[in-house]
Amino acid sequence: MPHIVLLRSVHPDTIAAIEAAPGFTHELVEDTSRDNLARAMEKGEAIIVRGTPIDADFLSFSPKLQIVARHGVGYDAVNVPELTRRGIPLTVTADANALSVAEHALMLMLNIARGTKAYDANTRALKWSTTEAPVTWDLSGMTVLVVGFGRIGGRVARLCDAFGMDVLVCDPNVPMNTVKGAGFRYAKTLQEGLAQADWVTVHCPSNAENRGMVNAEFLAAMKPGARFINTARGTLVQEEALAGALKSGHVAAAGVDVFWDEPTRQDNPLLSAPNVIMTPHSAAATEQSMRRMGLSCVDSIVRHFRGDIDMDMVINKEVIRSNR
Repeated sequence: MPHIVLLRSVHPDTIAAIEAAPGFTHELVEDTSRDNLARAMEKGEAIIVRGTPIDADFLSFSPKLQIVARHGVGYDAVNVPELTRRGIPLTVTADANALSVAEHALMLMLNIARGTKAYDANTRALKWSTTEAPVTWDLSGMTVLVVGFGRIGGRVARLCDAFGMDVLVCDPNVPMNTVKGAGFRYAKTLQEGLAQADWVTVHCPSNAENRGMVNAEFLAAMKPGARFINTARGTLVQEEALAGALKSGHVAAAGVDVFWDEPTRQDNPLLSAPNVIMTPHSAAATEQSMRRMGLSCVDSIVRHFRGDIDMDMVINKEVIRSNR
């Protein structure tokens, strides 16, 4: 009887789906201290993981583990090579949170464009239509560069288009005709796009190729006074460089949902930088998204033990091929 260990709470419908699956049991671990994890993983054959690192140490006390279902799409904290070496597939919830993250990116853009933070503070202080009112802008007519045209980036592009923005797309892994066919302009190089954009929003995975890609050179190439949005991965951005660009005014504002270290530390330079709206890696945490991600995880686990896992959800596909 496969036993599923849930690392942190999930949507109630996730539990219901497990209980409706014949032959599966489950256990919730909220306190993810090493001792608690080791105790639970003595019999854990599958896990649904949110932010807990799945590294060599975790795997050392997980003798029965057969599948890791990531509650989300990013897997920076998962040691994929070690999973692959042990023959354990890693799945993600490929489509479940795309809409929610895309909407969050637009929420950050709108809050910056319309000066929500300043207007809220003024209203609470009974400063009505004063000279302290912030300068605000319409999104319509502005140019946005969407860096990364996957599931989330594609949705962001469509939302921006709906607001009347001029949408530029930069993704070397997506053909120009695909971007143009979707109705957007194609930036042949990142520098070309950065020079034109009033807004830059990144939607890439963090890997060896692009880790720290938003550095001093990237920011200097941005149009003076442009704004920057990151709802993808904190390790894409060199935070000291972004803080410096904000302090100098070269980057007019930023919206940040993800950080290099999470939870972020008190010495993070962005905490003292001007004109930043920050949220605590919460873009995918809507009620609907949490439900979709949880159910996707259960589906991957059940189908894995049934022998018909959806390969589109599997990161290390070679494990499945070698096990067949």
